[in-house]
Amino acid sequence: MNYEELFAEAAGYEKDISNTMKAQLKQYKSLCSNIEKGDLKSAVKDLTPIEALCKNLEDSLSKMRDLVENFDSREYIEGGEFAGQMLECCKNAGVDAVGEGVLYEMFPYKVKIDVENLDLYIDRKKVQCFRPEAFVAQIKKGQDKLYKASFNAMNFVDELAEAYDLALLKKNKKPGSDCSLLTIYKFLMPMKRFRKDYDQQNFAFDIARLYSSDVECTGDGRRFQFSPGRDISKSIRILDFDRNENFFAVIRFYQ
Repeated sequence: MNYEELFAEAAGYEKDISNTMKAQLKQYKSLCSNIEKGDLKSAVKDLTPIEALCKNLEDSLSKMRDLVENFDSREYIEGGEFAGQMLECCKNAGVDAVGEGVLYEMFPYKVKIDVENLDLYIDRKKVQCFRPEAFVAQIKKGQDKLYKASFNAMNFVDELAEAYDLALLKKNKKPGSDCSLLTIYKFLMPMKRFRKDYDQQNFAFDIARLYSSDVECTGDGRRFQFSPGRDISKSIRILDFDRNENFFAVIRFYQ
């Protein structure tokens, strides 16, 4: 079942429920007013429409319950309909999405569909959002916020260069040699507990922002160059600000 079909049907019940509750409130205020001023005859008359409205509300809520409870969430997730609709929504919203099955990347986010428990994760955070259009809108909003966030490319490239120098020193390599970006990441975040707050996806996003910036050299005048590697599993996938895909494995800083 297309979730939008459920959403459209539920919207009709939501409208009925909302209208009934508004009518109930109006009649209830009349009841309270009549009791307050001692008009018991009118108060008794108020009770009849309130009782009828309660019955209408009960009927609408029952229909809503049947609709929601009878939706086969497991089939929707396991059968791949959610994933297919999610990718279609990504295409319509201009959100780059790669992956298949239960694992996807919507740079810089990692998305995981937990089929067994019917859960959805953005990075390591569980979210309850199995309406594809709403989920993709959430991803898009997060991406827009990240791209608008302030970023000091000069500070980042200097920190990157410091980690690069330490990595070359430990590996006994000559200045200007290629160095793995994943190795540099570990020098930037040597303790695992800190990597939870700044994971490889955060690092990849900062690499993308540096690549898209106009910074061309470090504070000490060294230039830098990103290069792809032969093993794509050891590469970092980024999207530049024009949404072009690049795979970088190494970097070198040189005079």
